[in-house]
Amino acid sequence: MLDLRFVVENIDDVVKRLSNRNGDFTYLYEIRDLYNRRKTIILDVEAKKAMRNDASKKIGEIKRQKGDATAILNEVAHLGDDIKALDDELKAIEEKINDLLAITPNLPHASVPVGKDDTANIEIKKVGTPRVFDFPIKDHIALGESLGILDFERAAKITGTRFVVDKGLGARLERSLIQFMMDLHTYEHGYTEVIPPYIVNEKSMFATGQFPKFKDDAFKVVAGENSWYLNPTAEVPTINLYRDEILDGESLPITYVSYTTAFRSEAGSAGRDTRGILRQHQFNKVELIKFTKPEHSYDELEKMLLNSEEVLKRLGLPYRVVALSTGDMGFGMAKTYDIEVWLPGQHMYREIGSISNAEDYQARRANIRFKRTKDAKTEWVHTLNGSGLAVGRTMIAIIENYQNADGTITVPEALRPYMRVDVIK
Repeated sequence: MLDLRFVVENIDDVVKRLSNRNGDFTYLYEIRDLYNRRKTIILDVEAKKAMRNDASKKIGEIKRQKGDATAILNEVAHLGDDIKALDDELKAIEEKINDLLAITPNLPHASVPVGKDDTANIEIKKVGTPRVFDFPIKDHIALGESLGILDFERAAKITGTRFVVDKGLGARLERSLIQFMMDLHTYEHGYTEVIPPYIVNEKSMFATGQFPKFKDDAFKVVAGENSWYLNPTAEVPTINLYRDEILDGESLPITYVSYTTAFRSEAGSAGRDTRGILRQHQFNKVELIKFTKPEHSYDELEKMLLNSEEVLKRLGLPYRVVALSTGDMGFGMAKTYDIEVWLPGQHMYREIGSISNAEDYQARRANIRFKRTKDAKTEWVHTLNGSGLAVGRTMIAIIENYQNADGTITVPEALRPYMRVDVIK
């Protein structure tokens, strides 16, 4: 979440910058008023406590001298109730401030293009040239069903829409992609491999910015009196590895490549991409996570982008990179790049990964700090996350880009050691 003092001291600029996210953030002026009232109450409570302490000393002295302290007792009799009332008001004010900050998104970085939606995104680069087919192309749904590697009908019977059963070489393709991505990021890019819990608690969802704003979109798991949530991305459990901890500055940056199955209700995407595996309720994802010192986070963002791009380069898939505009960027992020892969079945580039810097926004919510030296003051870390990549969408790209006229699919060379076949047929 945003720094309270920074918000109050720069209220006009903060409201102006946040307005580029297409929302009304004038409610932040209420935070300023509450903050000022909070300061007044704190001073008032301190004065009343000092008055009570001074009176206690006088009463003690009078009693030691066998005198009558009734007058002073009457003067300060109301102070206890007054202090309690002020403390109650102070607690209510602090809760209100925290509630308002909790629903306030991150401030966009100065380099983020200003715009209402994805039409204002800026293309940074294109890599590779889309293949020109000399036969009628099919999308991944037609190819997957004809080859018997994707079964949507039985998945709907088992669970419902927006699920799929991978079968045979389809299952092996997904498993191979996960292993290929994890190997690439660990052995060559130096990330530490981690497989965290797929189920997370409410504090974890709050810490990364999913709650409270997107609480209605989460899948809830209830067992008796206990409740948890299915993680929407490996970012959630992996960022929370260090919740409420102080890190050794010498250990930074800490980098993880995290694999989970992710779960999303897709409540805000009704009617969009309902066919195929582009937008599923359950999908596999390899995620890159970094904890860095503030001054290094944007250099680390660029490195993370290159690490994610390398997956598509090794697979020989054409893609482009775009810088997201203020109106298209995620709630908790200060800057985001999207990687979009070419899908012949849709004849367009579609998102396959997002690489973002949250700066200290998540760290403040999760209370993750570091010390540069043993005796130094604590500072907030910067957290970054990036897709490395979304496995299901990478499958789509391979199936469609590597299709053959006879309906088979050529396996990219980088995957053949994992797949142990050259062609899916």
